[in-house]
Order: sequence, then structure tokens, then C-alpha cells
Amino acid sequence: MFALIFYYVLFAISVVLTIVYAYIFHKHFDGNMTIMTVLVPIINLGFVLMGSAHSAEEAVVGLKLTYIGGCFLLPSAMFLIYTICGVPLKGWMRALLIAVSAGVYITVLTIGHSTIFYKEMPDIAYSDGAAYLTNKHYGFMHTAFYAMVGLYYAATIGVIIYSFFRRKQIPLRIILLVILAVTIAVFGFFGSRLISSKLEILPATYTLGMIIYLVIAARLRLYDASDSVTDSLVEKGETGFVSFDSKLRYLGSNETAKAMVPELASLSVDKPVQDRWLKENFLPLALAFQADESKNHVLLKRGEKTYSIHINRLVVGRFNKGYQFLFTDDTANQEYLALMRDYQSQLEEEVKKKTHNILEMQEKLVLGMATMIEGRDNSTGGHIKRTSDCIAIIVGEMKKMGFLTDEEFCACLIKAAPMHDLGKIAVDDSVLRKPGRFTPEEFEIMKTHAPEGAKIVAKILDGIDDKRFYEIAVNVAHYHHERWDGSGYPSHLKGEAIPLEARIMAIADVYDALVSKRVYKESMSFEEADRIIMSGMGSQFDPELEPYYVASRPLLENYYRQQQS
Repeated sequence: MFALIFYYVLFAISVVLTIVYAYIFHKHFDGNMTIMTVLVPIINLGFVLMGSAHSAEEAVVGLKLTYIGGCFLLPSAMFLIYTICGVPLKGWMRALLIAVSAGVYITVLTIGHSTIFYKEMPDIAYSDGAAYLTNKHYGFMHTAFYAMVGLYYAATIGVIIYSFFRRKQIPLRIILLVILAVTIAVFGFFGSRLISSKLEILPATYTLGMIIYLVIAARLRLYDASDSVTDSLVEKGETGFVSFDSKLRYLGSNETAKAMVPELASLSVDKPVQDRWLKENFLPLALAFQADESKNHVLLKRGEKTYSIHINRLVVGRFNKGYQFLFTDDTANQEYLALMRDYQSQLEEEVKKKTHNILEMQEKLVLGMATMIEGRDNSTGGHIKRTSDCIAIIVGEMKKMGFLTDEEFCACLIKAAPMHDLGKIAVDDSVLRKPGRFTPEEFEIMKTHAPEGAKIVAKILDGIDDKRFYEIAVNVAHYHHERWDGSGYPSHLKGEAIPLEARIMAIADVYDALVSKRVYKESMSFEEADRIIMSGMGSQFDPELEPYYVASRPLLENYYRQQQS
């Protein structure tokens, strides 16, 4: 009776272990572990049926169940150990091994009907009240079965040795437990015949191995950082999870999500979303993500709360099955960002105001300096203001007619115009204040005001952030007396080598000199001044500027009439 009780006890223990496994089951457990916990009680049941049989036929039924261990339990254990050791097996390799095992087991089922596994039906005998089979004559497929079992063991031992020496991320305790489980299985399978032919110890080794693998599974959960972090994050309850399938049907959500979005509680699993608010806010996000996966993050404002929502593919295995929304309460962060934006806006406004004041002060200083210099020259009173106004008129018409589209250039030129004659500060009073025409020698001295003006402007604007204004102001001062044909001064530049700002300044400068009264001449009529300007197009002035001067002429004449009244 001992053998029969032995089988029953082990069967009962394996059933209890399966119940324990079901109780502690976690979704991250390897699937092979589940297969093993189901197969061990079935195999142990085979030993119970075989030990309590009343005929050879009944014993063979139990025997066929026990062969599940070699055909299916062993490959499942091997697959589990490969997973534990971090050595991947291709899907086709797993499928092939399972197919081979299934093929061998089909031949097991032919016992009593064919000679390929057992050549004949074995006999039944009894010892101490328990049945066992004798006179077992094996067929060629039984030899194939042993070869298959040996292959599984060899492959398992090989990956354990490899992991022990090469895979440093596998914990030593796990390796030792795996070695223990495999050693027990090898002993049970090949050593039981050495102990007794009447008592099978395989159910004991299978049950003990099952206990060891349960311990391994529990330990692996501790070592799996991704699972631990995921479980901790979900349990902590700061992130909401909502899932929809590829047809945008609701799949589920956690309690955090339902607390943030109460409407989720009213949804039915596997049903399309009916709630209006959810349809207006969630579904468009999924559709936008479907069209462009870079659109995977949005901020959703609801009442006083702001939620940060990330959208991802819902991946099951290797397949995309839908969408997953992960959202957190981002209210505090958004309030902080808003506060920082307000502060930055205020700071920018203050800097802008201060910068404007500085620029305004700079312009007034430059204009004051130009006015002081003009005060020394008793022949050009009001010239600075008038030429600046002329520049503004001509530039305005050029913008209207589409020649000038660069707003920054236009603004810089108008602002630089009062600085064009600053170089006169370097001209001696005897020349600058002479109440008549210059001699050739005096004119040569007067010409120096252009390069000297460029130097003065460069020093005044040295270090200014606006490099464009700096360049235009220097060019205006330096080259406003150059001529289109190259006969001007100081550098005898020709054509488009003369900067555009200086070419425009030249027209305004000469026009004012013609229509304004000087100590050495009376003012010309507008008609006479216009004739001289037009005759100079192509020689003194840039001919391309002619249509813009012509368009500006009525405004210029009206401006000077107002100045003369």
C-alpha cells in the first residue's frame, strides 16, 4: 500500500501547488510556468491510475499520462530556463520542438494497438497492493523518445553552463536553483530504474521540481526591474491609463483614470464611446495620432485642472491592437510655466522699454551733435532735418512701389540720415564757415568730411547690438558724395559698388542743396532743381532710382513749400 499512498500524496501535493500558483499568479509569469503547473498534476494522476489499476489495460492508460512528462513537461522546463537565462529561442524553433514532442507522444498513444512504441502489451503485477507493469518490450519510437529526452536535457544543461560563465545579469541564486531542478529531473528520469522497478520516483522529482520553479518565479519578479517599476507606478496611482482597441472601442482604465475622468465609469467594455465629452476630447486625439504618430502628446484643460496626455500604440505581443492614453495631473507644472511666461513677458517688456529709451537717447544725442555741427556751418541751416525728411519721403515711395521690402533696412536708413554730415566737425572753421564758394584747395579739405564722418559714426556706434544699423550709418556718412559714374569722392566708387543707402542719400542731399537758400546762392525753383536731378541720372545718380524720385517729387515739393511758408 505504500506505493499507492505515495502516488496519491504526491498527486494531492501537486494539486495544492497548482492552487497556490493560481493564487499567486501574476501576469508577468512566464507562460511555460503555467503549462508546467498544469501538467505535473496530470502526470501524477497517471501514476495514481497506474498504481491503482486492476488490469493491464487500465495501467496503460495511466502509463500514457506519465509520458506527458518527457514529451511536454521537459520542453516547457527547457523553454522556461532559456527565458530565465536570457537566451532567446526563435518562434519557429519552439514550434518545431513542440511538433516533434507531439509526434512522439502520438506514438505513445499507440501502446496496445501498435508495435512502434511498445512491441506488445505489457503485463500487470502487484506489490504491496499497488500495480506496476512488467515485461515491457520497447519499440524503435521508445528509443527515439529517449533520444529526444536526452536532447532536451543536453540543451538545458548547455544554456545553464553558458549563462553561468557569460551572462552576468543572471543572479547566481537563480542559476543554482535551476541546476538543482534539472539535476533532480535527470535523476528521477534515468535513476529511478536503479532504485526500484516497482516504485516510480518520477512523480516525486516532478513535484519537487515544481516547488523549485515556483520559488524561481517568485525570485524573478524581484529581479525584473521593468515589472517592479510598472507595478509600483500603477499602484502609486499618479498615472491614469485608458485603452481603446483599433476600432476605438473602450477596453478599460485604472482607478486613477476614473478619478480624473469620471465619465469613464459609465463606459461599457468592447462598446464604442457614447459619452459626448469623451468623444469630443479623446477620440480626435486617437485619430490625429493614427494619422501622425508624432502627435503623441497634448495638454487637456478641464476646469481648474490641466492633464498631460501621452498616446501610445497598444501592443500585444508583436501586434498593434489599439491605443493607450497615459495621463497625469500637470496642473502645478503648467501653473509654474504660466508664472514663468508672465515673468518673462514682463521682463521682456521692461527690457524693450529700457532699450527703447536708450536708443531714443542715443538718437537725440546724435541729432544734437549733428545740429551743433550744422550750427558751425552758417551755409546749411536746417539741412539735417530736411534731408532726413526727404529720405523718409523717398523711402516711403520706394516701399509703395515694391522696390524696398526690407522694413529693417528702411528704418535703419531713415534713422541714419541725420548722421551723414557728422564728419564736418573735423573741418576747420575757416573752411566750413566761409561765406562763399570754396577754392580748389578748400574744397579738398571739405571733401575730408566724408571719411572722417565714417570714422566718427563708427566710434559713436561701436559696441551697438544692431550691426545692420551700424553698417548703414557708416556707409551713409562715408559714401553719400560718390557718383554713379565714379567721379565722386572720397573713394571714387562706381555703379552698384556704391552702397544703396548712400545712393539714396545722395539724391536727398543734392535736392535739398538745390531748392534751399545758401549764403552763396538763392534757392532754385522746383522745376530747375528737377531738371538738374533728372539730367544727373546715370552720371551722378543711380538711374534705377529715377522712377522713385519722380514718384516722390510732388511730396518733396509740397514739403518744401511748407518749410518756406
